[in-house]
Amino acid sequence: MGYMLITMKDVVRVPPHMFDMPIEDAIKKILELQYERKLDKNLGVIILIVDVLEVGEGTMVIGDGAGYFESKFVVLTYKPENNEIVETEVVETVNFGVFVRLGPLDGLIHFSQITKDYMSYDQKKHILVGNETKRMIAVGDIVRARIVAVSMNSMRIRDSKIGLTMRQPGLGKLEWIEEEREKEG
Repeated sequence: MGYMLITMKDVVRVPPHMFDMPIEDAIKKILELQYERKLDKNLGVIILIVDVLEVGEGTMVIGDGAGYFESKFVVLTYKPENNEIVETEVVETVNFGVFVRLGPLDGLIHFSQITKDYMSYDQKKHILVGNETKRMIAVGDIVRARIVAVSMNSMRIRDSKIGLTMRQPGLGKLEWIEEEREKEG
């Protein structure tokens, strides 16, 4: 699924202290607080309120003082899917693998899933090095990988876990993929 623009509807409560703002601005501000950086099990991580498309006539509730506006708006979401191929940047190297950036989330490529060669961690240089091939992977490298496991945590998005592999043809550090193509061709 990856990134998606999705149109949604909701009834938005606008408190009286926001009545002096243009209603679309007030509603967008409230929607940002309610939706952004939240996880929806069907949509994934809601990254941003892109636009407020429509605002219906407001209604009042006796004893509340706020206005309630039926609103239609567009959100940008990211939802990682099993078997999805991603091109991404290595953002951290550790003794057990590399972390890569997947939109608002990070995923782990365990060292056993980087190459068929055994990878050792060089703690001084913060890189993983293949024992036989001497291929290296470090922060800033661009890799192509396949998502193999997704466990989303709706309470704490950063605790979500995404596992990836690069141990298949056409996957790996982009330089490695290019080297393989040149050998074949």
